[in-house]
Amino acid sequence: MLSIFKTIPTHMDYKGQKLAEQIFQGIILVSAVIGFVYGLIIEQFGWTVYIVLAGFAISCVVTLPPWSMYRKNPLSWQPVVPETSGEPTQKPQESLKKKKHK
Repeated sequence: MLSIFKTIPTHMDYKGQKLAEQIFQGIILVSAVIGFVYGLIIEQFGWTVYIVLAGFAISCVVTLPPWSMYRKNPLSWQPVVPETSGEPTQKPQESLKKKKHK
């Protein structure tokens, strides 16, 4: 049963994250303007809040799941380079001698 959930992709690439952020902000902005104008016309602030909340819910459904449009530019990772010697390598900071302050 749980193996079904492992097949669902859970990542976005960097360009997909940027696109999702732009879509999210656009939907919020449009819904805020529409809600403000509609609330101003009918003189009910509650409708403004409802329309903005509806825009928020729509933008969450559109941008939070990792849809395939957000995964078009995957990163190509470098291959793993195995260590050739059996000795652990020293970090650059460890090779420097510590200076004593006088």
